[in-house]
Amino acid sequence: MRVSAAARSNIYAASAPSQPTLKLGSSGASVKNLQQALANAGFSPGAADGQFGPKTAAAVKAFQSAKGLVADGIVGPKTWAKLTAAPSGGATPTLKQGATGASVTNLQNRLAQHGFNPGAADGQFGPKTTAAVKAFQSAKGLVADGVVGPKTWAKLNAAPAPSAPGGSGPTLKQGYSGAPVTALQNRLNQLGFNAGAADGQFGPKTTAAVKAFQSSKGLTADGVVGPKTWSQLGITVGGTPSIPPGTGGGHGNSALANNARSVALSMGGYSSQGLCATGVSRAIQNTYGIKVWGNGNQIDDNLPRNKFKQVNLSLAEALKIPGLVLTWEKTSTRLGSIYGHTAITSGDGRSSYSDFVESNTLGVGGRSGFKVFMPI
Repeated sequence: MRVSAAARSNIYAASAPSQPTLKLGSSGASVKNLQQALANAGFSPGAADGQFGPKTAAAVKAFQSAKGLVADGIVGPKTWAKLTAAPSGGATPTLKQGATGASVTNLQNRLAQHGFNPGAADGQFGPKTTAAVKAFQSAKGLVADGVVGPKTWAKLNAAPAPSAPGGSGPTLKQGYSGAPVTALQNRLNQLGFNAGAADGQFGPKTTAAVKAFQSSKGLTADGVVGPKTWSQLGITVGGTPSIPPGTGGGHGNSALANNARSVALSMGGYSSQGLCATGVSRAIQNTYGIKVWGNGNQIDDNLPRNKFKQVNLSLAEALKIPGLVLTWEKTSTRLGSIYGHTAITSGDGRSSYSDFVESNTLGVGGRSGFKVFMPI
């Protein structure tokens, strides 16, 4: 069947609609379409938020370079033509360690989008990319052989599962160590932020990874992992870190915090027995081998001054450090108005231990005469 020139023109117009020229600073629905097309082609522009920022510009330049175009970051007719011609997910040949080229770059970008760190998207299928492929395959229920075939590509080209905000953990920063730091490092590495080996040591490399993650989420990039950062990381981590002296903001005693938690769980669990001073005294005895007598509002006078010193911290600040002793002169209950209350901080920014685990000490009102004591 012959097709007239006018009909051919109409067919072309329908299949290749005109697109506006876009560049750094552009915004709107066309930019969002561009970002989605780049992601489908295996070039990560960041979030498809309709804002043509530096990350989108970098993805455009990488795409242009891969397609033999002038890599100027400006999306005109030639770039749009290549984008609309690109198959969803980019080329998908079978790949394994030793492979190179644009398909490997596409693979590396897709792994990173799914939260698996293949290293730099340099088109070199090396050991780090192999490890990321195996981790991805294992997570998706595939044979973890490091070979990227049709089944692995199908999973890679599916939309990444969104990382829902919501998580918690103890406040962490450079100098801290322990299991919570290991969990943090594993999560950062999984999300594509290189924290180095997950060795439980919060050093400069982990700090740099935290700052990069915070910056990507619009948080203050201070390298301190607090509630907002844990929420964006999307995991809940328990335990208390080891905090050496001189790491800033004072230091506590993780052993005291751990003993306090054990005592609390053995006495009341998550329900108060009205024996807060007994719980705190037992934790101190288990840690230091000394007994401290008195009610909640008397323990502060009986803490040995060669073991504890009073410090000027707010409740919010104190709750971020494990193993501090808190005391209140009075609380809102009848017995609390007579005997006060005492507890030991967990270090997670919220909870404390006495004869029970108080999950949100920061949210409890009606207490007065607050004091904080730090182990020396």
